[in-house]
Amino acid sequence: MGIMDVLNVLGGVGLFLYGIKLMSEALQSIAGDKMRQLMGTIAKTPLRGVFIGALVTVLIQSSAGATVMTVSFVNAGLLTLKQAIGIIMGANVGTTITAQIIAFSIESFALPLIALGAVLAIFCKKSKRAAYLGNGIIGLSLLFLGMGVMKSSTHLMSGQRELLLLLSSNPILGIISGMLLTILIQSSAATIGLTIALASQGLLTLDAAIPIILGDNIGTTFTALLSAIGANRSAKQAAAAHMLFNLLGVIIFSLAFPLYKGLVVLTADTVGRQIANAHLIFNILNTIIFFPFIPFLAALIEKIIPSEVSALQDDLKYLNNNLISASATAAVSAVKDELLYMGGIVKLMFNNIKSAYGLTGLETDENNNNLSFDDIFEEFEDREKRVNAINRAIASYASEIWQQGLGSAASKVLGCYVSAASDIERVGDHSENLMELCNSLKDYMSGEAKGEFQDMFGTCEQAFYMALESLEHEDIHLANTVIYELESKIDAQEEEYRQNHIDRLNKGECDPEKGVNFIDILGNLERIGDHSDNIAGYTLDIKINSKPKTSHG
Repeated sequence: MGIMDVLNVLGGVGLFLYGIKLMSEALQSIAGDKMRQLMGTIAKTPLRGVFIGALVTVLIQSSAGATVMTVSFVNAGLLTLKQAIGIIMGANVGTTITAQIIAFSIESFALPLIALGAVLAIFCKKSKRAAYLGNGIIGLSLLFLGMGVMKSSTHLMSGQRELLLLLSSNPILGIISGMLLTILIQSSAATIGLTIALASQGLLTLDAAIPIILGDNIGTTFTALLSAIGANRSAKQAAAAHMLFNLLGVIIFSLAFPLYKGLVVLTADTVGRQIANAHLIFNILNTIIFFPFIPFLAALIEKIIPSEVSALQDDLKYLNNNLISASATAAVSAVKDELLYMGGIVKLMFNNIKSAYGLTGLETDENNNNLSFDDIFEEFEDREKRVNAINRAIASYASEIWQQGLGSAASKVLGCYVSAASDIERVGDHSENLMELCNSLKDYMSGEAKGEFQDMFGTCEQAFYMALESLEHEDIHLANTVIYELESKIDAQEEEYRQNHIDRLNKGECDPEKGVNFIDILGNLERIGDHSDNIAGYTLDIKINSKPKTSHG
């Protein structure tokens, strides 16, 4: 098997992958944000989650996309773990439709379909939906074209019969191969397509193909695991649930392999359709088997990856779960109070920063003893963790309120509060950056640089305080002051002080290595200004939503 033979196979895989990508993007563009709204608002129960997960996956032709979306919703607190598991089960069922499409041998129609898709995509640009449909048709055509190339090229692997026979005699090796191939190309559909192509040429038996399909179902979970890196523990729990669900299913079906294979053989006469049906049967039966055990799966995952919010539950002052069922309006007000409390903690973090940089006197403990920098930093870190925990709790609490049902205006106000909490949390993150930079820079800042830092920090502090106050009192004047005056002032200061610092570096007045850190300080201050501007903007949004509608008759 020469290098050109390998490239031909890879070219077929590439066409196939690009076809799926083009089709998926087109379908997502047609669906717009409705799919996300379906997942975030309708999937209140695990059963609904299964149907929504399947529907979304069929519509966007990407189980990975649906699963990653689910993980992001859990990360934002918009879905509970039980709801997420239901959606993931549904996504597994939905992705089997792709395998069923692949099993059709209609490669001869690929080029005419590309012509049709090109006409829609090129000549119907005024209609976005028509153009998206054209791209979707082209994607579907490339998928079949890629399948044709793979089928015509895989006969070249006939010289590797020993390896292929080994897969037939060793199911575990087949499972591992399917898993690794899916992880490598990040597409379960491509793994199934390649398996069908090999089997259609008589190079793989059904005994070898089915374990590859089982391994494919394990490999596809790694996309969700990757999306959960850097996310909170709730998102990690959702990704782990996907892995556990599919892994347990593969173990069960491997142990019952003779029965599983016998059922697959009964469903079709051609090996390509049998492989597609093997994928369908696994995911449907696996969902049926585990659906009653969703609460148990969720409890098991929460023990394996404990939630970190409960450990900091005492930090919450206003979020009372009893309010949600008693009065959704009161619960929305509780969210507002909690986010203002959260903003108060960030204000204390600002005090830590000023003390650490020497802009004010040293902080003291309860016995009036001066705190060291390490003590101040430890206190700051504790507050930053509390801010993160409260932000997650607000998002989760708001999700529970939305599920009770809210009027349009109240729902938009609640959305503003959740977004404002996220911006406050980001202010905390940039403040943390300032504290970390302080440890290496505070003793090297020139008097001029220190004065500029104090000046710009003071403006940022004023903007943040005023933005919070505008939100608390729904004061449009304060919000406009932040948006139209202080934000512009912060941007101007950042530009001026950056240039001043460059001039000092050129004159040799500053250490070049430490000088980079000062640029980072200015950048973080400017971002605090941006988030304060966002918070003030939510005040304006809330006032617009709270205006009474006048009837024109």
